[in-house]
Amino acid sequence: MKALHDPQGILSQGLAAIRDRFQVPQGFPPPVLAAAEQGAKRVPSLHVDRTAEPFVTLDPASSTDLDQAFTIARSGADLVLRYAIADVAWFVEDGDPVDEEAWRRGETLYLPDGKAGLYPPALAEAAASLLPAGPRPAVVFTVRVAPDGEARLDGVERALIRSRAKLAYATVRDGDLPPDFTELAARVAAAEARRGAARVDPPEQEVVALGQGRYALAYRPLLLSERRNAALSLATNLAVAQALLAHGTGLFRVMAGPDDKAVARLRQTALALALDWPAAMPLAQFEKTLDPAQPRQAAFMMAVRRAGNGAGYAPLQPGVPPWHSAIAASYVHATAPLRRLADRYVIRAALAVCHGDPVPEAVTRAFAALPEVMARADALAGRVERGVIDLAETVMLRDRTGERFDAVVTDSEGDSARIQLAGLPVVARVRAAGVLPGTRIMVRLDQADSANGRLAFSLAS
Repeated sequence: MKALHDPQGILSQGLAAIRDRFQVPQGFPPPVLAAAEQGAKRVPSLHVDRTAEPFVTLDPASSTDLDQAFTIARSGADLVLRYAIADVAWFVEDGDPVDEEAWRRGETLYLPDGKAGLYPPALAEAAASLLPAGPRPAVVFTVRVAPDGEARLDGVERALIRSRAKLAYATVRDGDLPPDFTELAARVAAAEARRGAARVDPPEQEVVALGQGRYALAYRPLLLSERRNAALSLATNLAVAQALLAHGTGLFRVMAGPDDKAVARLRQTALALALDWPAAMPLAQFEKTLDPAQPRQAAFMMAVRRAGNGAGYAPLQPGVPPWHSAIAASYVHATAPLRRLADRYVIRAALAVCHGDPVPEAVTRAFAALPEVMARADALAGRVERGVIDLAETVMLRDRTGERFDAVVTDSEGDSARIQLAGLPVVARVRAAGVLPGTRIMVRLDQADSANGRLAFSLAS
């Protein structure tokens, strides 16, 4: 979930209600904490020493659960990415209390006022996190990126690494990073363009004060350093996916693209936001023209994200090639094991196949069970995120009850219509019988309930 910044604490009561409504975990049971403390003491013994390599991390400045560290070197015309990923499986045994709790949670939940972690802090923010405080066990993926941006997995090993620096997106300078960091990101981006990928990276939403007790939702586009850093994970996950496919195993991230109905609704959303989307231009091509620094275009990017059929997980099935429409390739999640349960098992499979070992039976069983577990976790994260956005919308409009707003109908069913406010990043529903998608209507805000994150509109006469 993208962060919703609330420096003045104006959402505190609503966020507490969201945590209660969706039963967001608060802390960990004592047996889980005790098992985590015990696991954190486990001394690495199957790891080669790579502490001489100049690994660094790049994350938000406040992050302490660091999944990834990297180095980049040249090998002829290729760039070789050494991507170190937190070795969570070293500290967590199958069936122990930490593992069982992780299966209940599925993933870390993020809210503006804090997170509900997948693993206890003793692991996620200390022993397993790739902090620069000392040597850390990791699983290092060696990924060779060709001049055309195609990525290939050259090797996987358990290694002891030492991060040289904890770099932050907002303050990092080019000189702090490996010399070929920018070149590698550019190569990966070029390969995406050739594949016709249509990844949407919406900006972060935030609440800003307008003065006199009024607030607005605004957007913070991803920094260039964030977008470039994402290319490292993308290249690694693509390379791991190909390696697992070649060995007939794996758990893949899959997603179908928006259907015709969703695309038609997006066209009405673009109309509401006064965006010029040529009739003959496909959605994927139009997305590439969007500038997240422009509020209306940023709002449309958020709408595209909501319009997809949703990504899920699927184990490899004979005769069913796994496909992720936004990536335009087969794809796995292997680079964030501190935040996603599935990654831990994909990493274990990659270790096995790259060393010529059979995939552990526990991993194969997990691949069959994880789609349901991760779908439940993703659904909860989505509901929490939607609740936070709904709350922010009510804060933005809380003093504007009774006002009239221009809107465009983006979808309708019976006497209910889904509307996009013109010029505002707000989607809502209104009772309006017989209206067709694309119809411009005038609505009145009858209620902005910040306590419950609900907006109520009616047709304005």
